[in-house]
Amino acid sequence: MERVALLRTSGRRLLHRCRGGRPAVVPAAAASSLARRPLPSSFPARGYSSLPRHGRYWPAATPRLARRLSAPAVSTSPSPVPYDTDDVHEYAAKLGFEKVSEQIIDECKSTAVLYKHKKTGAEVMSVSNDDENKVFGIVFRTPPKNSTGIPHILEHSVLCGSRKYPLKEPFVELLKGSLHTFLNAFTYPDRTCYPVASTNTKDFYNLVDVYLDAVFFPKCVEDFQTFQQEGVVFNEMKGVYSQPDNIMGRVSQQALSPENTYGVDSGGDPNEIPKLTFEEFKEFHSKYYHPSNARIWFYGDDDPKERLRVLSEYLDQFEASTAPNESKIWPQRLFKEPVRVIEKFPAGEEGDLRKKYMVCINWLLSEEPLDVETELTLGFLDHLLLGTPASPLRRILLESGLGDAIVGGGVEDELLQPQFSIGLKGVSEDNIQKVEELVMQTLKNLAEEGFASDAVEASMNTIEFALRENNTGSFPRGLSLMLRSIAKWIYDMDPFEPLKYEQPLQQLKARIAQEGSKAVFSPLIEKFILKNTHRVTVEMQPDPEKASRDEAAEKEILKQVKASMTQEDLAELAHATKELKEKQETPDPPEALKAVPSLSLQDIPKKPIHIPIEVGEINGVKVLQHDLFTNDVVYSEVVFDMGSIKKEHLQLLPLFCQSLLEMGTKDMDFVQLNQLIGRKTGGISVYPFTSSVRGKEDPLTRIIVRGKAMAPRVEDLFNLMYTILQDVQFTEQQRFKQFVSQSKARMENRLRGSGHGIAAARMDAKLNAAGWIGEQLGGVSYLLYLRDLETKIDQDWDSISSSLEEMRKSLFSKNGCLINLTSDWKNLEKSNQHIAKFLDSLPSSPSLGSDPWLSRLPSVNEAIVVPTQVNYVGKAGNLYQSGYQLNGSAYVISKHISNTWLWDRVRVSGGAYGGFCDFDTHSGVFSYLSYRDPNLLKTLDVYDETAKFLRELEMDDDALAKAIIGTIGDVDAYQLPDAKGYSSLLRYLLGITDEERQQRREEILSTSLKDFKEFADAVESIKDNGVVVAVASPDDVEAANKEKSVFPEVKKCL
Repeated sequence: MERVALLRTSGRRLLHRCRGGRPAVVPAAAASSLARRPLPSSFPARGYSSLPRHGRYWPAATPRLARRLSAPAVSTSPSPVPYDTDDVHEYAAKLGFEKVSEQIIDECKSTAVLYKHKKTGAEVMSVSNDDENKVFGIVFRTPPKNSTGIPHILEHSVLCGSRKYPLKEPFVELLKGSLHTFLNAFTYPDRTCYPVASTNTKDFYNLVDVYLDAVFFPKCVEDFQTFQQEGVVFNEMKGVYSQPDNIMGRVSQQALSPENTYGVDSGGDPNEIPKLTFEEFKEFHSKYYHPSNARIWFYGDDDPKERLRVLSEYLDQFEASTAPNESKIWPQRLFKEPVRVIEKFPAGEEGDLRKKYMVCINWLLSEEPLDVETELTLGFLDHLLLGTPASPLRRILLESGLGDAIVGGGVEDELLQPQFSIGLKGVSEDNIQKVEELVMQTLKNLAEEGFASDAVEASMNTIEFALRENNTGSFPRGLSLMLRSIAKWIYDMDPFEPLKYEQPLQQLKARIAQEGSKAVFSPLIEKFILKNTHRVTVEMQPDPEKASRDEAAEKEILKQVKASMTQEDLAELAHATKELKEKQETPDPPEALKAVPSLSLQDIPKKPIHIPIEVGEINGVKVLQHDLFTNDVVYSEVVFDMGSIKKEHLQLLPLFCQSLLEMGTKDMDFVQLNQLIGRKTGGISVYPFTSSVRGKEDPLTRIIVRGKAMAPRVEDLFNLMYTILQDVQFTEQQRFKQFVSQSKARMENRLRGSGHGIAAARMDAKLNAAGWIGEQLGGVSYLLYLRDLETKIDQDWDSISSSLEEMRKSLFSKNGCLINLTSDWKNLEKSNQHIAKFLDSLPSSPSLGSDPWLSRLPSVNEAIVVPTQVNYVGKAGNLYQSGYQLNGSAYVISKHISNTWLWDRVRVSGGAYGGFCDFDTHSGVFSYLSYRDPNLLKTLDVYDETAKFLRELEMDDDALAKAIIGTIGDVDAYQLPDAKGYSSLLRYLLGITDEERQQRREEILSTSLKDFKEFADAVESIKDNGVVVAVASPDDVEAANKEKSVFPEVKKCL
């Protein structure tokens, strides 16, 4: 889940691991992740994903991922585990499993066996290798017939207790006491997935057992109260239906496929969700949550026999069913003529409504499944069209000035029929037709003229690099592999095919070499787009009254329902509500809690994970080197002190960083520069990083230039870094204007979809200097700055351009520079000569002085008003200022508060999609936040009662051990080599030593109930002295101020 904008990181994560120094993204296949850490993809995000997916827990960003092209494994590629296959197959046969197929998957160095359970027909893919990050997943085909949200509500409900684990929510107990590297569930338009991952074998099988019991024998189909309490889904979807980009994606998908299951919303329409009956709910589970309708996945270094043994205990309890026939997805027939759809979306009153339109053109590409070579070629075409700032379709649309930002996910291929979507947001009403014409004409021109050879080479290298690098970030590689396989397997196609890219990749390269790229790509543009009559144009019209109308309509329905009820009905409802509330607030009995399997403290390593580091110097500059196996990829960070820039230039920093990568030099325009980066490297990024430093008033502020390349290309990497830093010219006024418009559109989208991040940034800005800087660069203040800057570009471009040049001169010199490298020792040594050359080329003049940055926003409560049906409520205070001295137990306690008190009161009882707290141990700021919350004052009351909760808390040794183990799971989160090197860099910059990490770990492991009681005194200070920021609807803010005058400051931002 996204946290505070602009690279702020919480104390727990920076002390023990790094979640990265820039906003990262989640693979589109996994719309939500319980763990609040970003999951980087192989390719940059753009616009919305047109495939709505809904998870059990609050989502991070959901961009498109090049699923067919991104790698299924990671830098430290696994190897097949040697075992006696005949012995395993013989064992499988005894358990009732028939081997269907066995293949060696060289691309991920695995042995994969597809089994079928004879009795039920359940299909099982068992993938074996030496990857310690084991993955299990069970997937059911769950096509809905209406938009009541049955699949989504069921996904939430099955994890609320089961036959073997009769707790209210065994899932939460796993959260508290597991070492999981992934734990979640999510709903697609046509299937529901339940994946888990862990590096600890015992823990892994604990997770597997809880999940299998949950999906096959849930309490929710017998317990009406569990069904009743899933208002969480209702409020989640109210949030989804408040966001224009999400509305665009939903309307596009439903208009493209009106005749099959994709014509309804599996997540649920808030207007339809209340119509769902308990009988329909139970019937849906009985029909689809059956082994005959399941696809089951195992991956990693665990024993393949144990996988089948565990499965057989559950599968053998069932007989075969007709579910596979009833759940079959039928294709949408292709239209003979294009279709146009007009939809309204909730818009704020700020700005010119006539310039807030959105338009997206969508195609359903085929009625029949595509062969693997065509899919791969379409993936390349998609990257050529839209994958980089230099891609022609993306570039021409943005340079047209017809809109502010791209919408549309390009090629989407995770459902039965692939689709292509592209358009613009921030469009004037008069320009809607012009956008459509420009899209069609640009595609026509590209089909006729083809792509530049440099563009094709750059795209080929970018995609091939991603495949060779095999880096899925913190997203488990086995889960990435599973989701790709499922995209075919769920439709009864070959599950092995998506795992193997090498042969079709080589065939595609050979075709391009022999026939030329035009002969390869132009026919695809013609067939699938230009001559394709299955086209839907979606026009989105801003409506400032829509949010209020929707809210009023909901209240009117409730009023009418109440009016139709007798006194006896009302008394029965009040009694049922009271019973439900009592159930929600009553702790599970100790014997039920003990039923959930967990590790013991003896299973936990006593020492933190060690990352090798050598600190040296080259040409007087500090160089950090991390000797780790990376498959010959070299990862590099060049770090500059940004404290030398003037305060008046601070808010230009994000645009300055973008300009470095997306403007040209004297010798190359930005298209040529981007293509050169694509041909020679695995990518370069530039971004600001800021954090508080514990014990210091001054924040850490840096610019980080991050890049990667294969070892033979390291010289090219550093040469290109130099070009970006020193040769780029800040002369392209119209491109800079585009950057401002795009940034403004992104910020406005964040206000609606990630209001918790906006609130957190705003609170931090009131409490510490690093928070103030972060908010200036990525919060409400930045949005206001962008709006003002947009009006000044045409009048004062010379001044802006000269400011950018002045920033370059003050930032990029050897003074204060630091270099971080991660690779194996052989490649590190070879890189030193290229580092020396790079450093010699940098100016060595002293950096210019700057004004002090120790600013803060006024410490007053404020509401940020946006057109939404749900709220994001925050409250925060600085614990260090109240006298608290940091102890490792704080990590345990804050996690426990999130997983118990806030989960139960804000989510379960309050109906919010998420409620959590975060302790930034660098600044001392302790924050409460809610996500898609129907409440405002009630949530603030819960925050204020946290100290009382801690003082009255009773925990036995088992509960305390679980809390400690779960915290260690966060501390020891699985990392790939590049992330390890980056984490080590941040620790070095922040002065975090291995000795301190060991001390905090010992304090975590020795946490006692007494520590919880003492922490209550610290959080008590927030009740009276904390600051409140809410991103909320106008009606809720007005009601809150009438009742308590909570918000002296009210800002309209949309």
